[in-house]
Amino acid sequence: MRLASVVVAAILAIVAGSALAASADTPPNPSCAIKGNITDKGERIYHLPGDPWYARTKVDVSKGEKWLCSEKEALAAGWRSPKR
Repeated sequence: MRLASVVVAAILAIVAGSALAASADTPPNPSCAIKGNITDKGERIYHLPGDPWYARTKVDVSKGEKWLCSEKEALAAGWRSPKR
């Protein structure tokens, strides 16, 4: 019984660590690399790889920001492209 608790705790730590790592620079799914960012004004903006602000944008899931898999998904969920 004790071994099972240790294994469960280890799995939870790995999952939590993965979620934290994915939230900043690395998407949890490599095919979902579009960054959904929320501005101080509450605007939901998505950034594609290669966009000027992409590298500087961090995804903070605790603030409602997220990784998106396509522009179509981003637009359907209420995100907009950055103003150019």
